[in-house]
Amino acid sequence: MRKYFVDRGDIRHKMLIPDSAHGTNPASAAMGGFQVVEVKSNEKGTVDLGELAKLMDKDTIGLMLTNPNTVGLFDEGIEEIEKIVHGKGGLLYYDGANLNASLGIIRPGDAGFDVVHLNLHKTFSTPHGGGGPGAGVIGVKKDLIPYLPTPNVAFNSDRKKYYLSDTGEKSIGMVRAFWSNFSVLVKTYVWILSMGPDGLYNTSETSIINANYVLAKLKKYYKPAYDRYCGHECTVTGKE
Repeated sequence: MRKYFVDRGDIRHKMLIPDSAHGTNPASAAMGGFQVVEVKSNEKGTVDLGELAKLMDKDTIGLMLTNPNTVGLFDEGIEEIEKIVHGKGGLLYYDGANLNASLGIIRPGDAGFDVVHLNLHKTFSTPHGGGGPGAGVIGVKKDLIPYLPTPNVAFNSDRKKYYLSDTGEKSIGMVRAFWSNFSVLVKTYVWILSMGPDGLYNTSETSIINANYVLAKLKKYYKPAYDRYCGHECTVTGKE
């Protein structure tokens, strides 16, 4: 994201992150050299659009959003969020930490996200402690493809073979060992093929139903953090 703006002569220093975002978001932004600016939640537990509009300025590179967020709520204001961020020339980053609630239901790109990372060790049958370690993949819109790390997997149509390509003058280069945690990637690929589109959809549908069932049962003993339908997880409190 930084290289994209630098290449355009547009130097930006701030990254907006909701207070309900996954904890790795502010850490990643800080490691990238950005000033982290917190966006407050509204009474519904989602992004305060008025607050976002005030904070989103020409010095802000974009917004990192976990949706559903860490209290298990889907942000129904995503269309307005997209307009605010893109209206100031920013980029919208999707943290797939809670993708368990979205498989086969929504596509981040259709919601206006420019960058998405998927946590293979959370959603795609390779959990922490269950065969891990952590692994993730990055997806971007067309305009950001030239800036992806190298090498990239390319296909030679004449030879009918895949190969590793280091081409790309705008690339940020290699960021770590290319192979990553390869076994996790293989397990993810096999799992996706075995589940198919319907299976992936059913995975999310079941997780949402289960979470709301648990929430309904817990209401007898605890107070929901937000008394509304949740995504794949719910949040309750023992506070009066």
